Amino acid sequence: MKPIALQELEQATNGTLYHPKPLLINGIVIDNRLVTPGCLFVAIQGERFDGHDFIPSAIEQGAVAVVSQKKLEISTPYLLVEDTRKALLDLGRYCRQQFHGKLVGVTGSVGKTTTKEMIATVLSSQYHTLKTEGNLNNEIGLPKTLFGLDDRYQAAVIEMGMSNLGEIHRLSTTALPDIGVITNIGVSHMENLGSRANILKAKLEILDGMEEGAPLIVNGDNDMLCNLQVENHPIIFCGISGEHLNCRATNIKTDGLSTTFEIVYQDTNTTVSIPTIGEHNVLNALFGFVIGRLCGITSQQIVEALKKYQPAGMRQNTRLVNGMIVIEDCYNASPDSIKAAFSALQQIPAEGRKIAVLGDMLELGKISSQAHYDTGVLAKQCHLDALFCYGPESKQIAAGAKGIPFLCHYDDKQKMASDLKAFLRPGDAVIFKASRGMKLEEVIQELFQKD
Repeated sequence: MKPIALQELEQATNGTLYHPKPLLINGIVIDNRLVTPGCLFVAIQGERFDGHDFIPSAIEQGAVAVVSQKKLEISTPYLLVEDTRKALLDLGRYCRQQFHGKLVGVTGSVGKTTTKEMIATVLSSQYHTLKTEGNLNNEIGLPKTLFGLDDRYQAAVIEMGMSNLGEIHRLSTTALPDIGVITNIGVSHMENLGSRANILKAKLEILDGMEEGAPLIVNGDNDMLCNLQVENHPIIFCGISGEHLNCRATNIKTDGLSTTFEIVYQDTNTTVSIPTIGEHNVLNALFGFVIGRLCGITSQQIVEALKKYQPAGMRQNTRLVNGMIVIEDCYNASPDSIKAAFSALQQIPAEGRKIAVLGDMLELGKISSQAHYDTGVLAKQCHLDALFCYGPESKQIAAGAKGIPFLCHYDDKQKMASDLKAFLRPGDAVIFKASRGMKLEEVIQELFQKD
C-alpha cells in the first residue's frame, strides 16, 4: 500500500490519537501473525478471538501503531475508536479516496465472482487492475483489498457480498464504486431477508456509495431487474432474452468446452469466444464487455481478453480427467445457480452420460425444503442420466427427482465417492455442485486424487 501518515488516519477514523509522533504506515493488518515492521495493527473483537489480546505480540513483531476500541496502557501510538470494525471500513475508504482510477463494484445473488473475474480479465488488458481475491467480499475482507490500492493500479474490481440489509450499504460507501453491477436477484440469503423484494432492496444499496450519474449495469433477463428504475443513475441492461436490452448476446453456440456468440451493443456486432460453457457465463461476459467499453477499451481488445478468461477457484472449473468432462463448482449453490449448472451440463457435447453430484443448498430458510424438491424435479426435466445427492436437505432433491434412471442419496461422502468411482466411465460429463459448507470438493479429491 501507499505509505500513510498516522495523523491522517485520526481524522479518517474519527478517533483519538494517543502518543502521537510523525510516522508513516506502510501496511494495515488485523492478524498479528501477518505483522511486518512499520505496519498498523487493527484489533478486531470477534466471536472467538479478541484482537486486543494480541496487541503486545503485534508491537513486538514490528507494528508501529495500533487501532483499539479499548483504552490501552502502552507507549506505542494508538488510535482509540468507538468500533474497530467500523474503523477498518473507514481506513479502507481512506485508501480508496487516494485512488484515482476506475473502481467497479459487483454484487448479486449468484455469479458475483465469475462476473468479477470476467471484468478484471477485460480491464487487465489495458490497465493494471486490482481485484477481490478469494472470499474477501465482506466488511473485513473488502477493506483489506482496498489497502492494496497504490500507484501501480489504474483500475479495481471489488466484489460485495451480504447476508442482511445494510451490509452492501457499508461496503459501497467504503469502496465508492464508479460503476456498479448487479448480476441478478435470486433466493440466496432468503433465510435472513425473507423475500426477493428485500434481497433487491439490499443489492440496490450498492448505489449508496456511487456518485450521481454513475452507471449501474444489471441483468435485463432477471424478472426483478428487467424493469428497474432508479433516480440519478443511468441503467444499462445486459441479457439474452430480455425485451429492452442495451447489450444483447445472440447466435450462442457451444463448441467443445468453449462458447461463441455475438454481442450487439451500440449498433455494432462483435463476435466473442469464451473458454467456458453455459448461458450464465455469456451474461457474465456481457458485463465485462460493457464495462470494458465504458472504460475506453476497444472491442477487439476485449475479445482477445475474454479468450483468456480462467475460472476462479471451485467455480465451474471444467477439465478432462480420464476421458471424462468434470465440472467442479463447489463454492456455492442456490436454486438459480444449480439451474445454470444443469443448463451448462446439457450443453456439453459428451459422448456418454450426463451426471450431477449435488449437495445441500444452505441459507434458504423456510423455502429450503421446497427449493430442494424443485431442484430434483428440474433435474428430471433435464433428462439427467444419473443423480447423486449428499446431505440432509438433499433428500428432498432425491424425492423430486424420482424417475431419473440412476438416483442415489447419501449421508456419507466416502460411500458416495466409492460408488461414483465404480459408476463413472470415459465419455461421461459430471458436475459437482453444493454450498461451500458441504465441502463437496472432498469427494472430487477422493475420486481424482491421483490425477
